[in-house]
Amino acid sequence: MAYSSAPTRVMMAVNESSLKSYPHPSISCRTAFDWTLSKLVRSNPGGFHFLFLHVQVPDEDGFDDMDSIYASPADFDQMKQRDKIRGLHLLEYFVNQCHQLGFRLQLEAVASLVYDGLCIYFVSQIKCEAWIRHGDPKEVICSEVKRVQPDLLVVGSRGLGPFQRVFVGTVSEFCVKHAECPVITIKRKATEAPQDPIDD
Repeated sequence: MAYSSAPTRVMMAVNESSLKSYPHPSISCRTAFDWTLSKLVRSNPGGFHFLFLHVQVPDEDGFDDMDSIYASPADFDQMKQRDKIRGLHLLEYFVNQCHQLGFRLQLEAVASLVYDGLCIYFVSQIKCEAWIRHGDPKEVICSEVKRVQPDLLVVGSRGLGPFQRVFVGTVSEFCVKHAECPVITIKRKATEAPQDPIDD
């Protein structure tokens, strides 16, 4: 079996927090991202290529200061622009975290070079791509997996019980069953779970 030296392409589905104010990532996607960095990437950022996908759900009532009955085309344009900015800031958070990790590892490599004398270390930046799609998250994620063909999909999970899953449904469970690539689901830590487990 021949092994490829190409970086492992990891798609991560990310979303905004329903608890913290904009532009914070949800607890479960931040936990999944942190796990991926610490357990998979570790000190080999050049071996990974991150593909960050944020799926925005169309807002049925996105009008802050007006009744939606009186919405104008300009109001809809303003909503679209606001949602785009929110999504870009969320994706920027994850891309910046990847670049900061690569920079920290380069500094550690330089320190090792100084102390180890003859040993030379080179650590490259983590390659990232990020984009926004609109629609039902579970359907869009699986569609994007089919289109992009990553080596791996990582999704966060709220860890809902069977009763809650019946009424709420879970994106991670759907992706495990339908995504056309291996899927890793990372459950948020019990200590970080909010009082209402549906929140994230």
